[in-house]
Amino acid sequence: MAVQVQVTFDAGDAQALGRFWVVVLGYVPQPPPEGHPSWDSFLASVGVPPGAWHDTFAAIDPDGVGPRLLFQRVPEGKTAKNRVHLDVNVGAGLEAPERLAVVRARAAELVALGASQLQVVEGEEGPDSLWIVMADPEGNEFCLQ
Repeated sequence: MAVQVQVTFDAGDAQALGRFWVVVLGYVPQPPPEGHPSWDSFLASVGVPPGAWHDTFAAIDPDGVGPRLLFQRVPEGKTAKNRVHLDVNVGAGLEAPERLAVVRARAAELVALGASQLQVVEGEEGPDSLWIVMADPEGNEFCLQ
């Protein structure tokens, strides 16, 4: 049995949060269904009112390996710590000190895009270990390693 996974994010601004995660993960916005030049065109064709056209945003892995991400607008804001979070491994395959420099540089890039750096954890798994606890622009925690 084939299993497909989608990760769904509740968001205040689904479009903005989705575009942030596209950059973080190297994903792309999901193209509209065949025969439609845009999502607005598709949504109009199935009767979605124009005021709801930007309530969702979907992103996909261009290599078809990672899960689809769906961002959906909800009226309430985030109120507690995530029970699930993403670990984003930007230093995979690299050795320290290069890996440590790559992780720190990527954290700085994401802060410039609206993320927050919450905690830096160094040395817990050995002298060359590092991960940074981050929050996306809407406060959803994730780890960068």
